[in-house]
This record gives sequence, C-alpha cells and structure tokens, in this order.
Amino acid sequence: MKQSRRSFIKTSSKVMAAAGISTALPWQSIAQAKSLISANDKINVGVIGVNGMGWSDLTSFMKIPEVNVVGLCDVDDNVLNFRKYELAKNGIQTKTYADYRKLLENKDIDVVIIGTPDHWHCLQMVEACEAGKDVYVEKPIGNSIEECNVMVAAQKKYNRAVQVGQWQRSMPHFVDALNFIRSGKLGKIRTVKAWAYQGWMRNIEVKPDGPVPAGVDYNMWLGPAPKRAFNPNRFHFQFRWFWDYAGGLMTDWGVHLIDYALLGMDASFPKSAVALGGKYAYPDGAHETPDTLATVYEFDGYNMLWEHAQSISNGNYGKDHGISYIGNNGTLVLWRGGWEVIPDERRMEAVPVQPNKGSGLDLHTVNFVQAVKSRDFSKLTCPIQAGAHVALVCQMGNISYKTGSKVSWDAAKGKFNEEKANGLMSAKYSNGYKVPKV
Repeated sequence: MKQSRRSFIKTSSKVMAAAGISTALPWQSIAQAKSLISANDKINVGVIGVNGMGWSDLTSFMKIPEVNVVGLCDVDDNVLNFRKYELAKNGIQTKTYADYRKLLENKDIDVVIIGTPDHWHCLQMVEACEAGKDVYVEKPIGNSIEECNVMVAAQKKYNRAVQVGQWQRSMPHFVDALNFIRSGKLGKIRTVKAWAYQGWMRNIEVKPDGPVPAGVDYNMWLGPAPKRAFNPNRFHFQFRWFWDYAGGLMTDWGVHLIDYALLGMDASFPKSAVALGGKYAYPDGAHETPDTLATVYEFDGYNMLWEHAQSISNGNYGKDHGISYIGNNGTLVLWRGGWEVIPDERRMEAVPVQPNKGSGLDLHTVNFVQAVKSRDFSKLTCPIQAGAHVALVCQMGNISYKTGSKVSWDAAKGKFNEEKANGLMSAKYSNGYKVPKV
C-alpha cells in the first residue's frame, strides 16, 4: 500500500481526469470516479458534525477518488437530514447517526472527520483512536491545555494517523514564504506579528433563553460542557464566543496564524505571555470572549505579537489577517492570498506579491489520505503534536487574559510558574463526562 505523495497525487489526478472531475467537486461525476477504484483501495469515512467545517472537510475529502463516505452524525436532525439528502440526490447513500458513539462502532469506517464544537474534540478524537479509526480533527484541537496533552498521548498510545485541520500548512505559498524566511535574507528578525481583524463580525445581541429547536438533541450538544438552558446565541457557529465551548478569536484564527509565526522562527514555547483587551467594541454584547485583544509573547531575542478585533477590517499592512516577520533588512508579510517583502531599500530588494497557488484544504486532505494509506505518519502536514503546540500557545494568551496578569511558562515541567494560571490548564467536564485517561 506504500507509495510516495507525488505518485499518489499523480494517480488520483489521472483518475479524476478520466472521470471528468475537477477540484470544484461536480457531484454528478463522483460516482463515476469512484467506480474506477477497487474496493481494496477505498477508504471509508464517517463524519461527526456536518453543519460547518465538518461538511467543508467532507466535500474536500470526496474529491479524492479513494474516499467513500459511509456515515454522517449530527445532534441536529435538520442538518443531518439535509446533508443526507444532498448526498442521496447525487447517488451517494449513507447511514446516519444521532450519537457519535454508534458511528464509532461501525467497523466499516476507516477514517473519522471531527467537525464538532471545540469542547467535543478531545473526547471524540480519543474515542475514535481507541476504536481503531484514523482521525481528521478540526482545529483548535482542544478547549484546554489538559485536553491538548491527552490528545497527543492518545495518538501515541493507539498509533493512529491524526491530522489537525490547520490547512494553511498545506498551502504552497505559505511553504515558499517559510523557505524565504529561513534563507536569512531578512536579517535578524526582532519582531513577529500575527493578527485577525474580522470586520464582518458584528454584535451578538443579548437574547433570552428559549425552547430547544425541534430535532436537536441539546443534551448531546452540551456533552461535557456545563448544563445550561438553551440559548440561540450559544448554538451552532456562535459557540466560538463562549468560554464553555471555545476560546474566541484567539483559538479560532490564532491557531492558523500563530502557527506560522512559530514555524517561521523555529520556536517552541514562549517564556511568558501578557494579554490585554476586553469587550471594547460591544461591551453590552452577549459574547464572553474579548472582541479586542493584544498579546505579547516573549522569546529569546524577539517578541511575537498577536492582535485581534471584531468589526474592524483594516489590520496591519492593510490586511484583515496575516503574519509579518520584521527583520533588519526588510519585512515579509504573509496572508492567505500571498506573500511579499517590503524592504529596507538600503539593504535588500523588494519581493513582489507571490500569490496563492492552490486550495490549502484540498492539499491538506490529500496529504492525510496519503498518510492513512502509507501508514507513514511522519509525512502528515499538521500532526496532532503540531496542533497541540500552537493550541497551547494560544491557550497561554487566553489564560493571561483571564488572570489579568503576565504568565510565565516552565517548558521542562509543562506548566506555568503561577498557580492561578495552572488552575486554568485543566478541563472541567460536566454532566457525568470524564476527561479521558490515556
């Protein structure tokens, strides 16, 4: 079953071309493409959480002829039935599950995609590995430092392929920018910035608690999160702005962008972090996480700055998101659309915009499937260890914000030097759920 990534992509591309499939995923051609793949070469996929990124991930996976979707799971029957219908109208029949544990019992499933809210990622990833499945888990991998550590330990114990959905790692122009940074042409880099200015994000107006929508298993949606009455502000996409389920923009966009800030500097963990911010845009809004935040991370010889803001689009260098590496000779600015170098004209020449050249998500899922087939996990673009690294750094920023003070990290001990901060490392599970013991 072993083959090189190059030969795998080449073979898959030939099959796609033979079937008339493009990367735009024309559903009418999927069945024809998959008919050219032998049963022994097919990879059966099940998806837990099909409303947002879980569905985006699945549609990317389905561009790979070897992939065969056999199971969908969601706590919202409305979403689940609609996704099943979308597949069925194009000739793809799937089983559906309201309880992810039943999906994991299906021995025909080889790979599980986890697209649930953050507070579910740890439990579902660990149980999927325990069930013998390979896992593609959405970012951020956990909602606490403890969960990050547990997930890394589970991958090691069960020896499964686990890819984190930080697909920027598979974007060719991001890799090219990294190579330029490592060439040394920028000179000594003294400051790295990463930012997300999300102008489309408006106020979340306070709404009263209300009845659970028909077809929703709300108790299963809550899972290990604290028991609360149903509130529409906390459901589906908006969960990201409440501490029970997620970590706000710091963990939502931060794991993508801080990841490359760390990669560009070959950095491990910062010595300290201090975060300042709050609900500055909408002080009366329903959200709990800060809509405005600035965080300084201290490393040997340089600082890394994270900034985020809701309802503002004009970020650094006129970009609403990105990473900049500020060196003595010039500054490299990197974003999803491309990268460029703004020079100190006395010391180096400018590099014009080098544009994005492909779908990071599609390349990321191909990379994962190749690792599943070859069992060579060293080829994963974003293994669980990498996802845990950046998630921990993002959690450091949030913990500093919550404590209202600077925090310092003891890498040898894997904990903070401040007891108040250490108290925020643990996962707090409710409703009878227990943090997995690995």
